[in-house]
Amino acid sequence: GLEERSKIFEKCADLLATSWRMKINASTMLNQSKTVFQAEIDAACELIDFWRFNSYYANNFHDELQPLVSPEGMVNTTEIRPLEGFVLAITPFNFTSIAGNLPSAPALVGCTAVWKPSRNSYYSNYMIMKLMMEAGLPPGVINFLPGSGAKITETALSNPDFAGIHFTGSTGVFQGLWQRIAKALPNLKSYPRIVGETGGKDFVVAHSDCDEKSLLVALLRGSFEYQGQKCSAASRAYIPHSVWNTIKDDLVIEIEKIKMGDCNDFTNFMTSVIDKRAF
Repeated sequence: GLEERSKIFEKCADLLATSWRMKINASTMLNQSKTVFQAEIDAACELIDFWRFNSYYANNFHDELQPLVSPEGMVNTTEIRPLEGFVLAITPFNFTSIAGNLPSAPALVGCTAVWKPSRNSYYSNYMIMKLMMEAGLPPGVINFLPGSGAKITETALSNPDFAGIHFTGSTGVFQGLWQRIAKALPNLKSYPRIVGETGGKDFVVAHSDCDEKSLLVALLRGSFEYQGQKCSAASRAYIPHSVWNTIKDDLVIEIEKIKMGDCNDFTNFMTSVIDKRAF
């Protein structure tokens, strides 16, 4: 039941907070070229939060439902049950935490999951899979399946037991998945739940009375942390002329100070982009 499943993922969080912390951070640094700071706030902190919050929320979800009213002689009940089939979790390279969350959230509420990791994060994602197994995750609940995205998706969507997709990636790919799922509906046993997060053009808006030093930091960190490879990366800025005229020279100076190199050198602020295509 939910209580037993929650204990497994709470143990996952405890392991990641202690004995597995450095291993998962190091695998994320080496695999995805994150600085030690970026690895820590992602692979450790955020995934620990995901597992602990998910467990808490799942166990308290009933309390947030509208109270049932049963007229005399009748009994109304609510049953929350898992999907009738498996969930395909398609995870991104840029956050180890999201990679661990997308297959484990469905598993927490009783679904089985097929986990298709990004080809650029196999190593760190496999370390997460090993951690979950050490925490007591039963075989077959989450099925780690690296390989061709096209072949895995085609196979999953042609299976009548396909019941949902949990996705983080590009808008174009997600729109394509929606279309393919719609075409597959006649052969499926149920209507799949489609959950996805995609990227966009994030922006910074500055007011004329803003703190200019804070704005400078926001522009630098928002644009260049993890080489800008985040769905939250700042790619546009709307700044009043009065502010821009006073910060533009300082912004150029600070950008020129950014140190780039190997993630093993903890003084580097930026490292490499994820692959040749990104370069």
